[in-house]
Amino acid sequence: MFTGIVTDVGTVRALEQRGDTRFEIATAYATDGIDIGASIACSGVCLTVVEKGGDWFAVDVSAETLDRSSLGSWRVGTRINLERSLAMGDELGGHLVSGHVDAVGTVVSMERDGDSVRFVFQAPVEVAPFVAEKGSIAIDGVSLTVNYVSDDDSGCRFGINVIPHTQDVTTFGGLESGSEVNLEIDMLARYMQRMLSSRHGMKS
Repeated sequence: MFTGIVTDVGTVRALEQRGDTRFEIATAYATDGIDIGASIACSGVCLTVVEKGGDWFAVDVSAETLDRSSLGSWRVGTRINLERSLAMGDELGGHLVSGHVDAVGTVVSMERDGDSVRFVFQAPVEVAPFVAEKGSIAIDGVSLTVNYVSDDDSGCRFGINVIPHTQDVTTFGGLESGSEVNLEIDMLARYMQRMLSSRHGMKS
C-alpha cells in the first residue's frame, strides 16, 4: 500500500529480456534497508525487488504489466517516480494507492497557471466514470486532485494543477503533450462500482 507521495526519482540503468523483463533502477534510497521481496511503486506500478546493489535495485515485469501500463516504453535513462510501501504509523500524506494501474492516459496539454502548471489528460472509457471533480487520482504514482472533468466519446478529459515543488521532485517536469501516464482511480470508487454492479452487492 502507498500514498502517492513520491520520495525519489530513479533512473532505468539497465534492462534485460528474460521470460519477463528485468529492469535495474538507480536510486538514492539506502538499499541496505530494502529487503529482497519488498514492494516499491515505480511510476505508479507496485513491483517486487528481486535483486539489489549499493545504489540500485532490480524488478521483474511481466508481459501483462508491460501491456497494461506505460512500462513497455521504458528504456535506459527513463526517469521513474519511486515510493516505498507504507509502514505502520507512517503519515498518510496523499490518498490510499494500491499500485495497481487501471489504465494508461495521455497528456493533452500543459499551460502555466501562476507558478503552477495546469495539465489536461485524456482518460479512456473504462476509467472515465471514476474520475470526479475534487476527487483523488494517482498519475504515474503521484497523488493529485482533479480540478474538472469533461466527458467525450473517447472517455474523458480532466485537469489537474501541479505546483513547483511537485514538478521538481517527480517526473512531471519532463512530461510533454502526448506523453503516456499510468492512471490509478480512487480505491473507494473501485469498490463502490463493484458493489453496485454485482448481483450480490447492495440491495435497495
